[in-house]
Amino acid sequence: MHNGIWMPPPRVSKNLCANSSGSRFGLVLISLSLLLIGCASPSEPVERKPPVPSAITDLSVVQSANEVVLTFTMPTETVDRRPLKDSPAIEIYRGLGDGKADSEKHLTLEATIPSAAVDQYVAQGRARYLDQLKPGDFGGREAVGATYSVRTRASEKKDSDTSNAAYLLARPALDPIADLRTQVTHPAVVLAWSAPQKTMTGSTPPVASYRIYRAEGETSASTSAQKAKPTPAFVKIGEGESTTFQDTHFEFGKSYVYSVRSVVASGVETLESADSNLAVVTPKDVFPPAAPLGIVVAMVPEQGQIAAHLELSWAVSPETDIAGYNVYRSEQADTSGTRLNTDLLLTPAFRDMNVQPGHRYFYTATAVDRSGNESAPSEAVSGGVPAESQPNP
Repeated sequence: MHNGIWMPPPRVSKNLCANSSGSRFGLVLISLSLLLIGCASPSEPVERKPPVPSAITDLSVVQSANEVVLTFTMPTETVDRRPLKDSPAIEIYRGLGDGKADSEKHLTLEATIPSAAVDQYVAQGRARYLDQLKPGDFGGREAVGATYSVRTRASEKKDSDTSNAAYLLARPALDPIADLRTQVTHPAVVLAWSAPQKTMTGSTPPVASYRIYRAEGETSASTSAQKAKPTPAFVKIGEGESTTFQDTHFEFGKSYVYSVRSVVASGVETLESADSNLAVVTPKDVFPPAAPLGIVVAMVPEQGQIAAHLELSWAVSPETDIAGYNVYRSEQADTSGTRLNTDLLLTPAFRDMNVQPGHRYFYTATAVDRSGNESAPSEAVSGGVPAESQPNP
């Protein structure tokens, strides 16, 4: 009691600890924890480490003209056997040197294929990449050792382990033939070209042979450097040392695309050049068959109701595309006259029932092929039916 006035004692809350500042701090921690728990979703676990693709183990390399073709199987899962959601990016490493050991020491990143572009290089799970060789890669050498390896990357944090190392001894190929040309003859499509003189480094290796390739149809002439499906679909049809070739296995009316590659040899190995200019041709049969041979005419005297007439025959044409024959008659030796048959004769024979006794006739025969080409006339033969007062010839 102070000055006669009573003051109630201060109240202490039952929900507060003795240390009020510590209680406030504890409440803040509890609130933050509840917020964090509320934000987390039990159905979406947080990935704690980046995906690392499994390493490529089947990298192989082969030289084609002045390109090195790399092929390998793309990884589909991570090192801990989880499936990859997207195709990983590809990193191509290359080393050049004098031999395998030296080239392995100089492996550097040669090219990177982003994940978004990988599908352009992959077909049925197999990746195909073309590394274009340049004159400077050889450094004045006739051949250079080249070692390749590949890594893939599914995140920016970590890439895969390095693939197996693939090695080859690269050499410059001869320059591609630039003047391939064709000529269509009746028995063959004749190809001709000029021999290449050098490689991209200026060396002049001798040509061991030429390989001739053919594709059927109006094939695309695309030589895009990085396509997984190369076109056109060439098939090798011949090889030789001459700068000419005759393709006798063709059909008139079909379209063909031809290419020639020159080959250089080094020991037991060979290296083809790139494709020549592509020669596209659709052979047309504009070649008439040979004229019939051995034509003869015989007079057949009257027999009962059958009037006297003339019968012609000649040798069967040896050509395989003969559709039939025509017969022409004239009363003058130096003119072909009029065709007697309406339709093509399927056999080498004809009976002329429309002859006048006492007249002399001159006959020729022609052969017609399936393309409608007609041969020159055969040698002319003459015959006739004698008048009643004339003796039989």
